[in-house]
Amino acid sequence: MAVLVAKLHREHVCMIARIFSLMKLSLSSLQVIGLGGVGSHAASMLLRSGVGRLLLVDFDQVSLSSLNRHAVATREDVGTPKAYCLKKHFSLIYPECQIEARVQLYDSSAEDEILSGQPDFVLDCIDNIDTKVSLLAACVRRGLRVLSAMGAGARADPTRIRVADLRESSNDPLSRAVRYRLKKDHGIEGGIPVVFSMEKPKAKLLPFQGSKEEETPSDYQIVPGFRVRIIPVLGTIPAIFGQVMASYVVTQLAQLDFQTEPIVNLDLDHYRILHHRLLEHEELIYGSAEQVLVDAEEVMYIVKELWRGRSARDQNMKDTGWKMWRSVNELMLVRWDKSKPAGVSNLILLKFSEADAHESTTLDQIKDEEPEFYAMVSRVLKRAETEFAL
Repeated sequence: MAVLVAKLHREHVCMIARIFSLMKLSLSSLQVIGLGGVGSHAASMLLRSGVGRLLLVDFDQVSLSSLNRHAVATREDVGTPKAYCLKKHFSLIYPECQIEARVQLYDSSAEDEILSGQPDFVLDCIDNIDTKVSLLAACVRRGLRVLSAMGAGARADPTRIRVADLRESSNDPLSRAVRYRLKKDHGIEGGIPVVFSMEKPKAKLLPFQGSKEEETPSDYQIVPGFRVRIIPVLGTIPAIFGQVMASYVVTQLAQLDFQTEPIVNLDLDHYRILHHRLLEHEELIYGSAEQVLVDAEEVMYIVKELWRGRSARDQNMKDTGWKMWRSVNELMLVRWDKSKPAGVSNLILLKFSEADAHESTTLDQIKDEEPEFYAMVSRVLKRAETEFAL
C-alpha cells in the first residue's frame, strides 16, 4: 500500500510539473526576427508548443525559391510578406496565440519599438551580418535572453548541428564575422547561445542568375544591398536549425534541465595523456596508482561530459564557452574526495596550480569557504553517479 501511495504521489508531482511548464509557455512572450527557412520553422514549432504570444518580424516576401525551406508557405503565398504569411497560417493552427506580424527590417532605429516589450526570449534568425550584430548587441545591452542562428546554408549533415556559446562555434564563417563585429563594435566577447553547424560549408555563394535577360539582382531586392548573391540551401538543414531553436527555447522557458553536448576538440590521444598524468599524480601523492578506477575512455567522459573540457574552477561561469581549454597542456585530473578512489564520480579537472592548491586543502574547508563551488562540484559528480548507476 505504501508503495502504491508513493507511486501515486510521484505521478501527481510529475503531472503538476507538466501543468506548470505548460502554463509558463502559455504565458510567455517570444519574438522571432527573420522568418526565412530557420525562423519560419522555429516560429511554427513555438506556436505548436503552446506559447501565448508571438511577435513575427521580417521585411521580406515569400518567393518561389524559398518554398523549398519555408515552414508553411504555399504557391499562393508567393509575393506575400513572410510575417503576414505566417500569421495567416498560424491563426488556423492555434488561434488562441496572440500573434503580431510586422513587415519591418530590424536595425538600430527599430530597437525601442521592437524590443521594448521585454520578451521572455528573442530568436535571432537574421542572415545579414549588420542587422544580426545590431540585434544581438541590443539584446545583451537590455539583458534580454536571446538565441541566435548561425549559417545554415551550404550544409548537408544534420548530425553536426550544435548549441553552444558563440565563442565555441567553429567552421562557420558567419559565426566568425559576428564574433569579430560584436567584439570590435560593442565590446561583447560571448555569453550568447547560438545554433550552428560544425560542418564546413559545402559550397560558396553563387552569382545571381535571373530567369530573364532583362532581370538584374536589384529587381529582387526588397532592401538595397540584399540578395546580390545566392547561398545554396538544402531545405532540411534550416528546418532542423529552427526546430533546434524552438526546442531549446521551450525547454529553457519550462525550466527543463538538460546538458548540451560540449564542444571539445580533443582526440583520444589527449585523453590518454590525461589518464597517464592521473596515474603519475596518484603515484606521487598516494604512493600507488592502484586506486585509479578509470581508463582512457572513461577519462573522455569525465573531461568532455562532466567538465566540458575546462577547469572545474571555470564551470560556474555564466558564459558557456568562457575559457574553453582546447589543449591538455595545463590540465589534470585529481580526486575530489581524497578518502575515496579515483573513480568517475570522484575526479575533477583542474589546472596544475589549482590542483596543487586542492591537494593542500580539505573538503570541509572548501564547503565552508566556497559553498557555491562545493555545491556545483557535488552536483556534477552526482550526475556521474546517476549515469554510471554507482
